[in-house]
Order: sequence, then C-alpha cells, then structure tokens
Amino acid sequence: MFLKSLLGWVLIGLAASTMAQDVAFTGVVSSRGKPVEFAHVVLKETSQGATTDEVGSFNFNVFPGRYTLQVSSVGYKTFTKVVTVGSAYEPLVIELEEDTGTLDEIVITGTMREVTKLQSPIPVEVYSPVLFRKNPTPNIFESLNLINGVQPQVNCNVCNTGDIHINGLEGPYTMVLIDGMPIVSSLSTVYGLSGIPNSLVKRIEIVKGPASTLYGSEAVGGLINIITVEPAGATTVHADVYGTSVGEFNADVATAFKLGKLSSLLGINAFTYQQLRDINNDNFTDLPLQQRYSLFNKWSMPLRGGKNASLAWRYFNEDRWGGELLWTKAYRGTDVYYGESINTNRWEVIGYYPLADKLGFDYSYNYHHQDSYYGTVKYLARQHVAFTQLRWNHTAGKHNLLAGAPFRYMYYDDNTPGTGDEDGMNTPAITWLPGIFLQDEWNLSRAVTLLTGLRYDHHNIHGSILTPRISLKYSPGQSSVFRLTGGNGYRVVNLFTEDHAALTGSREVVILNELKPEQSWNVNLNYSRHVSFASGFVMFDGSVFYTYFTNKIVGDFLTDPDKIIYDNLDGHSISKGVTLNADAQFINGFKAMLGVTVMDVYNIDNLPDGDEKVPQLFAPRFSGTMALSWSTVGSDWMIDLTGRINGPMHLPVLPNDFRPDMSPVVPLINLQVTRKLTSKNEKHAWEIYGGVKNLLNFIPNDPLMRPFDPFDRSIDLNNPNGYTFDTAYNYAPVQGLKGFFGVRYTLR
Repeated sequence: MFLKSLLGWVLIGLAASTMAQDVAFTGVVSSRGKPVEFAHVVLKETSQGATTDEVGSFNFNVFPGRYTLQVSSVGYKTFTKVVTVGSAYEPLVIELEEDTGTLDEIVITGTMREVTKLQSPIPVEVYSPVLFRKNPTPNIFESLNLINGVQPQVNCNVCNTGDIHINGLEGPYTMVLIDGMPIVSSLSTVYGLSGIPNSLVKRIEIVKGPASTLYGSEAVGGLINIITVEPAGATTVHADVYGTSVGEFNADVATAFKLGKLSSLLGINAFTYQQLRDINNDNFTDLPLQQRYSLFNKWSMPLRGGKNASLAWRYFNEDRWGGELLWTKAYRGTDVYYGESINTNRWEVIGYYPLADKLGFDYSYNYHHQDSYYGTVKYLARQHVAFTQLRWNHTAGKHNLLAGAPFRYMYYDDNTPGTGDEDGMNTPAITWLPGIFLQDEWNLSRAVTLLTGLRYDHHNIHGSILTPRISLKYSPGQSSVFRLTGGNGYRVVNLFTEDHAALTGSREVVILNELKPEQSWNVNLNYSRHVSFASGFVMFDGSVFYTYFTNKIVGDFLTDPDKIIYDNLDGHSISKGVTLNADAQFINGFKAMLGVTVMDVYNIDNLPDGDEKVPQLFAPRFSGTMALSWSTVGSDWMIDLTGRINGPMHLPVLPNDFRPDMSPVVPLINLQVTRKLTSKNEKHAWEIYGGVKNLLNFIPNDPLMRPFDPFDRSIDLNNPNGYTFDTAYNYAPVQGLKGFFGVRYTLR
C-alpha cells in the first residue's frame, strides 16, 4: 500500500512538472509607444535569457513561481520587477524609460534625419555624457581622448593649443558641429574647442570619413556633431563641481524652466587654473594658466503639427597665458620674459524653425575675437561666420528624399600678411559659399538600403565644387549590419586661421604658390553586430578605411629650421587602416568599452629623382582606448578605469636634433570611484567622486627646444647644431599624476 501511494505521488509530481514546463511567460518591451528591439531580458533565478524581436516581444518557458525580471537595453534605464508566474499568465507590458546617461540609439548626423543607429546607412558612432563622466574633464576637447580613432592633439607646449585628429588626419580636416550647425570652424578651431562645456551635451555623434556631401567644406576626414540637451527633457537643476590636486577648478551648473509654452535651459561653466608649476624644470609653465567662463541658453517652443522651434545662444570668454615663470601681464608683447597670452571673446547663435510639415530652416551665427601675443609677435584677429539652410524631407514609397540649400558667409581679418594685398594694404578675407544638395535613401528590400547623394557648391574664389557619395547597407539579420561607403570631400583654404604653428612667432611662414582647395576620396567598409547571451550582451563594430588626397596642403617644418613652408602637395596623400570597437554590458554590473586603431598615414611627394614617402606627423601607428566599469546592485558604488595608449608617432624635429623623431609608447590611465547618495523621494540625487589621473605618472621628455633662450639671442653661442627655440614637439601633456574630487547634484 505504501509503495502504491509513493508511486502515485511521484507520478503526480512528474505530471505537475511536465505541466509547469509548458507555462509560457511572454511580454512586450516598448518606450514612448515604440517597440524596443534587441532589449536583453533575464530571469535572474534561472539561466535563461532572451532578446526582443522587431516588435519588442520576448518569451520563456518556465516553472510557475516567483522570479526577478530584469530588462536592459542600450539607451534606456534598466527595468527590474519581481513577477509571479502561474499556470495562466497574461503577457507582461514593460515600458522602458530613456536614459540620456547611456548610448542613445537615435542618430541624425549620417543622413540629417532621425533614424536608429542600426538603420542608418552611414556608420555613426554615438557617445553619451556617461562615458565622459568616467574621467571628468573641463571641456569636450579633453573628453574626446576616450574615443577610439579620435585624437585630441596639443600642438604647442606653451599655450596648449590643440585640434582634433580623426584616423590620423590633422585638425583642419575635422568638422565640429553643434546641433548640426558649423559653429566651431576656422579661427575657433584653435581655442574654441576648449570652451565647450560637458554640461550642455546630450550626446556626441561621430562620422569618420568625408561628409562634405551634406556638410560642405572642412568635413574631409570626418565630423563631430555635439547634440545639446533639449530644454523640455532637462532636469530642473544639475550641478557638477570638481577640483584637482594641482589647483584646477571646474563648475558646471544648469537649470531648466518653463514660461508658458516655452521651455528653456540655462547653463554656466566656469574654469580656473592659476598655479605656476614646472615639474620638468625648464623654467616654463607645464600648463598655461587659464580663466574662462561660458554661458549657454536654449529655448524650445512647440508649434502646430507637433513641430518645435528652437533658439540657442552661447557666450564664451577666456584669458590664458603660458611661458617663463617670471612672466606677468606687464611683460605682454615684450622680450624681457617669453610668454604666450591669448584673450578670446566669442558669441554663438543657433536656431531651427519649421516652415512646413516637411520643410525647415536652420540658421547660425558666430563672432570670434582673438587678441594674443606669442612672445613679441602680436596676433589680432576677428571672424564672423553666418550660416543658413533650407532643408526638405519627403518619403515617397521606398525612397526617403532629402534636399537642402545651404549658404555660408565668412568674414576674417587679422594683422598678418594673410589678409594683406601686394601693396601692403589690409584686405579682409570674405568667403561666399552657396550650395545645394540632394540625397536619396532607397530601401530596396528589408535587408538592403542604397543611399546616394550629390552636392554642388560655388566658392567666390575657387569656383564650382561637386561632392558625391554613395553607401550600401546590408542587414542579413536583426543584429548585424554591413555598410560600404564611398565619397568625396573638399576643404577650402583658411591657412592662418587654422594653423597655430604659423602664429607662434618662432618661425617665419612662407607660402610658395597660390593654395588650391584640397580634395579627398574615401572608401569605408563597416561591420556591426549585436550579440546577446544570458549574462549580458556585446556590441562589435569594425571598419576598414582608405582615403586618397590630392592638392593636400603641407607644412614643411624640416627644410629650414627658421621657416614653415606651405604649398599644395605635388603628389598625393594616403590614410588607411583598421579600427575595432567592442562595448559589453553584463548583469553583474561590469561594463567594458574597448577600441583599437591601426593605421598608416603618409604623403607621396613627386620629386625629380623619384617618389618619396613622407610619414604624417602626430599620427600614431596604433592607438587604443578603454573604459572599464563595475557597479554594485543599484549602482550605489561605481569604479571606473579609463585610459588611452598611443603608439610611436613621427614628431617635428630640427636638423641634428638630439631628441628622437619618434615618440615612445604613451600610456595614460585614470581611476575613479563614485558613490551615489539619493534621497528616498528620488527628487534629490547626490554623487561624490574622486580619483587619480595619469596613474602611471607618464611625463614627456624635452618638450621645448632651448627653453633657456626663447628669443634666440644667443643662437650663435655654444650651439654647434644651430638649434632654435621651438614649441611644436609634443606627444603627451606635461602633467604627471594628479588627484581629483568632485560633487554632482541633480534636482529632478
């Protein structure tokens, strides 16, 4: 009898177990009424994981019981809920909240229309402020050091001027946009980049390769589009204040408010550094003393038809100097002590107004005034840049059409021969650049998209310029994309406004011939894949790129140590390489973002004795970036290890220079610990953070040539090699290890 009873209970248990296995647990993940694809769904008490499909749905087969459900997706806050699964279970509807603190899937830079990153036929990299907060910096220029293939390059060791290189190409080939407008260009590429605060950034989109078909001149090597925060979606108050152990202090404060139907965001950034430091004992400041502030205000107004008009303005003021330790402002422009002193004032206006359902009007204006001395050489310049654009979008069947009529006006004047005529009279440079572009994004099938585009510009000096491009996107599945892109880029010449080396006063500038616009052709093969598994997901992205330049403007630093000789290259230039990125997130709180770029950038000079290959300066053969993070449950504690490594790169040296013409391998590693302190009502959020920059205490050797004789007074004494004072030899910041500590506050 006992055995029969036992057998009965076993059979009942097996039957129940079999029935339990048949329970389907399903759900739909969405955000703002739209399905969320590729969201990662996990039941923590099991080893099961799932990925949502194109309509946002997922399903499991599980035993009845209580489970902890976790849903995560890039661009959204992680959703966690305890659910009870019974014999009959209604599909669960999950609404994800967008998180501006993670990578956003929506991009606009590649095609000038909002699409998801996977749908874009142009490969676009997207970075959010969360990445930059892992290693806090006072401006966007320094923050970009964490992005693979993007190199913020300091060009002068005295005043710390810099530009942004993409895939080894110099700063003038990188176009920097704010909300799609060409705000940071020409004169402002020298110092304007350091005045963009992180507080106004919603995300940064980067396109590597020519984008002149949509954006015109300067977008030859690539572009960086800084998308600012929308006032309607901004937090009520946000403040981020930190300081470093060497005396740097940075404060970002922003507030959002409404006036009737108008939404507004008002922000201020202030940075100061007033400590004289000379850790390498060369009698020069290691970092220029700086004091700057930036005011930013953006307004948004809803209109009929669900459209929004926007208007933003920014004012930037900076006073910086670097030089000999005994220099003061009383010595500005004199030859008693050497100093480089730069005062900058800048205004910007950016706006958009929808004229009709499919027609919009973009506009921007900026004024830049620079008053500077490089030793005894005065450089006084001012620039006005105005930009307008009519933009039309239309969908016709499988075609997404885009047309635009841009117009750009630039006025530039300075006190150098760059704006003088043959009679020595001052003649400001005036540029008129109207154009028109057409683009067709043709969805040939669910898996294949073909994009074609053509732009025509008419320059008042260089005449007509055509820039075509074509891109083919193939998606064999929901989680992988191939993109093959080719195009043409061009750049008109603004030599004196873009090349700081021509302004330092340490060398004479020589222009051999009338400079012509540069042209480039580029091809890029990109592959992206999203891999999901039970404990997390990984996104891979890789590209092979090749760029061919003609009419490239080359600065010759080597022929004569006292001169910089500029001319169009009689030959061509090549930039080629491979770039790989991986972004991984795991449910245990570990995240990793890794990148590596291997490239070869060089010029081919056509000489009477044969072609000569000349390597590009400041283009490392390889470089890598990392951002490793670990957070506790609830993200109360977070540890971030970030860094960059640059391989050897060619440097500008003098004849018989005792310094090597190749830099060593440069590792720059940073460590940060963050503690979140959030009140119970979650309206007030506090964070404290601190850490160490340049953890390995890497310091470059001999960044200045003859710092004891900056005016070359004793150039003929005890100087058998004929060395002259030079500031251009740079491969790492002269900073050394330093600590930092900061506080963030958010009122939601």
